[in-house]
Amino acid sequence: MYTHPNRGRILPKTISIQTKQKGGVGKTTSAASFATGLARRGHPTCVVDFDIGLRNLDIHLGVERRVIFDFVHVLQKECTLSQALISDKKVEGLSMLAASQTRDKEALTMEGVEGVLEELAGRFDYVVLDSPAGIESGARHAMYFCDDAIVVTNPELSSCRDADKMIGFVSSCSRRAEIGHAACSPVSQTLLITRYDPVRAEAEESLAIEDMKDLLGLPVIGVVPESKDVLTCTNLGKPIIAMGEEHPAAGAYMDMVDRFLGKEKELRFVTPEPVSFFKRIFG
Repeated sequence: MYTHPNRGRILPKTISIQTKQKGGVGKTTSAASFATGLARRGHPTCVVDFDIGLRNLDIHLGVERRVIFDFVHVLQKECTLSQALISDKKVEGLSMLAASQTRDKEALTMEGVEGVLEELAGRFDYVVLDSPAGIESGARHAMYFCDDAIVVTNPELSSCRDADKMIGFVSSCSRRAEIGHAACSPVSQTLLITRYDPVRAEAEESLAIEDMKDLLGLPVIGVVPESKDVLTCTNLGKPIIAMGEEHPAAGAYMDMVDRFLGKEKELRFVTPEPVSFFKRIFG
């Protein structure tokens, strides 16, 4: 828990899932699976969609038909937080607060967002903020209030360049940076690499893990392999982590959750699978 040094208010442990790259990096996929994994490990968790006007987190969790009230309704006192929170029927301890599809992004205010996070503090162990791409209003608010930032990137140079910019924004524009390191520790930033293909990395057709660590200077909290099942799961309204720990992408997300919770886990699914004798002969 984080106590604001000036106001003495307790805020929840907030983790922002950040990226600067628009679309395809796997940020919302990661937010849904990460929040689900935390709840499955026994930690009541709320995942909040900060992408005002373009929400899709509800689709990833399969609750789009249950959205009646949203984040902006709560901010504008048109409903209570309890009315807007949607409890997951499949995962105990997981809830979601949807973004508005019709309101302007400027509906978010520092005071309003802080008030909602403070109210969430008494209900959940963790609050996961699904930040929109870039540095618009939703992203600025998510990075400002976070305790931890998980920066999502693909093994491509352009994606890593965008991630590097986001790392700088989080370091400079968070409330912890504003308060100063003398009063509190800086935001803890880690790197999540998605859509990783070890065959392409070995052939030097994409960046390797060590390349990205050197380029961005962050510890790697997880490496998620490329998987066609991600799209299938999204269409079915369930996070990829629901596929079970033996599934490469699902197992990688569960390992990521365990590392976040302090467990030592070796990276899996980061080397090419051995090619069988018959496949070498017959292709």
